[in-house]
Amino acid sequence: MIDEDWAARAGRTALPTCHHIDGAGEPGGGATFKVVSPRDGRVLTEVADAGQAEVDRAVAAARRAFDHGDWPRLAPADRGRTLLRLAGLLEERRADLALAISLEMGKPIKDAYDIELRAAISTFRWYGQLADKLTGESPHVAPDALALVTREPAGVAGAVVPWNFPLTIASWKIAPALAAGCTVVLKPSERSPLSALMLAGLATEAGLPPGVLNVVTGDGPIAGRALGLHPDVDVLAFTGSTAVGRHFLRYSADSNLKRVWLELGGKSPNIILPDAPDLDRAAATAAWGIFFNQGEMCTAPSRLLVHSSIAERVTEAIVARARELRVGDPLDPVTEMGPLAGEAHLGRVLDHVRSGVEDGARLLTGGSRRQPGSYLEPTVFDRVTPGMRLAREEIFGPVLSVLTFDDLDEAVELANATEYGLAAGLWTADLSTAHKVARALRAGTVWVNCYEEGDLTVPFGGMKQSGNGRDKSTYALEKYTELKTTWIQL
Repeated sequence: MIDEDWAARAGRTALPTCHHIDGAGEPGGGATFKVVSPRDGRVLTEVADAGQAEVDRAVAAARRAFDHGDWPRLAPADRGRTLLRLAGLLEERRADLALAISLEMGKPIKDAYDIELRAAISTFRWYGQLADKLTGESPHVAPDALALVTREPAGVAGAVVPWNFPLTIASWKIAPALAAGCTVVLKPSERSPLSALMLAGLATEAGLPPGVLNVVTGDGPIAGRALGLHPDVDVLAFTGSTAVGRHFLRYSADSNLKRVWLELGGKSPNIILPDAPDLDRAAATAAWGIFFNQGEMCTAPSRLLVHSSIAERVTEAIVARARELRVGDPLDPVTEMGPLAGEAHLGRVLDHVRSGVEDGARLLTGGSRRQPGSYLEPTVFDRVTPGMRLAREEIFGPVLSVLTFDDLDEAVELANATEYGLAAGLWTADLSTAHKVARALRAGTVWVNCYEEGDLTVPFGGMKQSGNGRDKSTYALEKYTELKTTWIQL
C-alpha cells in the first residue's frame, strides 16, 4: 500500500453525487439521500436518489445500447481490450477508490487498497483476457446436416450488489456480463454508492460506449424493486440477504420471468479436527476469518466446530487474538478492524450478542460497542448449542460461535444443520478424511487447511438458501449468455 495521509486525502477528494446513465452523470429528479460514514457518523455527501423514472431511463439506455449499439456486435477481442483499459484505470485511481470504500462502509484502508482493489482490478483483467477465448460447439450429427451451438449475450443485465465488498462484487457481476456482450444497469447499496459511481466514470473513460454500463443509486424497496420488475431487464444478478433474494424471485414472476441469479447469506462452519497439521495456524486463521472485514462477509466462518479434545486450546488462542486486534479508525493504516456499516447494522449485531447471553452461551471476550462511530469489539462465545440464534442466524458481524463435537459424523451433522450452504472449512492432515468430509458438506466452496483462498479460475456461489449460479471463473458467463442451436440441412 502507498504511504499516504489518508485523512488529509479524504478532505481534498471530490466525491460523485449523480447517477451514471447513458455515459454521463445525471442528477435525476432532485431527490437525494445522505451517505453517512460509519467511521464517525459524518455525512460525506448527498447522492441522487433513484425512483422509477431514473431506473426507466437507465434501462432504456442499456436497451438501446444492446439492441442498436456497437458493444454486443464488437469483436470479442475489442471488448476485451476495453475491459483491460478499465483495469488499468482502476489501478491508476486505486488510492481514490480505496479511500471511497473506506469512508463509505468502514473497511480498513489497508484492506480496501490491498485486497478489495486488487480483486476488482484482477477481475476486469481476467475477463478482458478471456473475452475472445470463448468458443461454441459443432456436435456430430447426421451426415446431411450441420449443427452449431453458440453462446449469445443475454441482453440487458441488472446487477444489485451489497455494501460489504462494493467493488469486488460489482466487478464479479459487471466484468463477465460485459465480456459476454451484455449491457448493464448496476444498483449499488445505498450505503456504498460512491465507489460504484467512480467505477462507472472510469468505464466511460476507458471507452465503454454510452448506455453499456449505467449506475443508479437509491434504496432497495424503490430502485431495486423497479429494476427487478422491469420488463426490459433480461437477467438479474443479486448478492445480498436471503430475504431480499426472495423478493427478486417474486419480481421475476410478476414481470417477464427474467432469469434471477442469487448469491445470498451464509452461516459457514469451520471444522477443526485433532489431527489438524498446525493447530496454531488453524486457530489464527479462524480468528482472521471471522474478524476480517468486521465479520461482514457472507462466507465468514461464524460457526467454529472444534473437537472437544482441543477446544480449550483453540478457543484460548482465538480469544487472545481477538483481544490484541487493533480496532479503530479505518483511515489509519495500522487498523485491522474498522467500524460496522452504520448504527442500524451495529444495533442488529448487538441484538444477536444479547440473545447469545440470554440463551446461555458464554461470552468470552468482546460484545461491547466503542464510540464514537459504529465500532464493536471482536466477540467470541463458547458453550453454544445448535438451537441458539447464535448458531442458526447470519449475524454479519465480528461474532464467533464455538461448538464442540466428539466424532466426525457429529461434526458433519452440525456443519450441515443450517439452511445455508455457501462455504465451509476443514482442518485435517488425513487425505481420506479431507475428501470424505468435503463431499459430505453441503456447501458451494470447501476450504481444506485454509480459509478464503482461491482465485478467478474457480467458481463461487452457494447451495440451499445461499443461492444459485456462480460468480468468478468461466462459469459466471452462463448467467449472462443464452445457448442457441442452429441446425442447417445440407
